[in-house]
Amino acid sequence: MAEHIFDIRKINYLMNEIDALYHQASLKLGVSDSVSLVLYIIHTEGGTCLLSDIYKQTGISRQTVNSAVRGLEKDGVLFLEQSTGRSKRVVLTDKGKSFVDNTVERLCQAERRAFAAWSEEEERICIALLEKYKDCFGAEVEKL
Repeated sequence: MAEHIFDIRKINYLMNEIDALYHQASLKLGVSDSVSLVLYIIHTEGGTCLLSDIYKQTGISRQTVNSAVRGLEKDGVLFLEQSTGRSKRVVLTDKGKSFVDNTVERLCQAERRAFAAWSEEEERICIALLEKYKDCFGAEVEKL
């Protein structure tokens, strides 16, 4: 049993180290972690997405997302438009697209270069194992 505890600690350590690398990238790109996450989702969704998608995909609080979005809106990086019902859509402006190209797109390129060292099989296995862990851990969290 102790061996499994060690493995959990190692997994948590590695996940925290990866989070720290994303934080370091945000610092180097001159944006906060929350702004980086918000722009990352919008960028990877093609320059526009529902505000609710940002909440779901980032895992950060609505308050933090809304604060980042308000700041980016004030800076002319994005704007909000009404979608269906009460939903709002976030859209990058031309200034925002240029800003993203100089920040988040550079991060995406670094990710692509890092994964280029992996075989397709390694990538498939990593995704499958992470999905399995998420599902199993999610089921355990439900039991708490």
